[in-house]
Amino acid sequence: MLTLGRPGLSRRRVWVLVLALLAAALTARLGFWQIDRGRQKLALQDRMQSRLALPPLGQAELARSAAAADAQHYRRISLRGRWLVEHTLYLDNRQMNARQGFFVVTPLLLASGDAVLVQRGWTPRDFIDRSKVLPLATPAGEVEIVGRIAPPPSKLFELSGAESGRIRQNLDIDVLALEIHVPLRPLSVQQLAPDGQAGVAAGADANLVRQWPAPAVDVGKHQGYAFQWFALCALITGLALWFQIISPCINSSHGRPN
Repeated sequence: MLTLGRPGLSRRRVWVLVLALLAAALTARLGFWQIDRGRQKLALQDRMQSRLALPPLGQAELARSAAAADAQHYRRISLRGRWLVEHTLYLDNRQMNARQGFFVVTPLLLASGDAVLVQRGWTPRDFIDRSKVLPLATPAGEVEIVGRIAPPPSKLFELSGAESGRIRQNLDIDVLALEIHVPLRPLSVQQLAPDGQAGVAAGADANLVRQWPAPAVDVGKHQGYAFQWFALCALITGLALWFQIISPCINSSHGRPN
């Protein structure tokens, strides 16, 4: 019990208890947030699987607006066009199967005069020479590709501003469209094998891996973080109750000063 006989200590215990309760509430909120993030990932994977099961879209159906693109994410599609090889980019610090490398991205010029950004696959990096990339024998003329519609490549944290050159950390579709002077659809396409399956590419793209990760593969990470936050919340609450309430009451009952 918090007595009024020694107001200085009582006020201190009250403030410590209030701060501890605030910290416990914050850590509990972070734990529930991590659980919610895991549920979002699972819902995203369910939506992805259901859309992959739908019949492939025709090229004429490919979205032209961001809202329409969001409704098409993870749908399969077949596209015909011409590679804009001179605008191929290598996105650095990208992982596939726990290995560091590049995502190879090339715009595909469509018959409509605009282009779509195609994530052609992953290629390993040279850890001795960062500027060295494996050669890709990109075919000239009209090609047909099979892929699944996806958001643009995710952006990683970077300290510098806009980047140029073929090796970059991130890209912005609107900025890239101005750079290459070709309109780009507000989405990307993750290229698959001709049979619509992920895996190691063959033929001209033999240096590329297309084992695109599912969005919910790291749900366990969120569950682990949630457990840590809840454990910290329980620890803060237990210590606060013991040192600020239970222990003073025990000492008072034995006639000891608080």
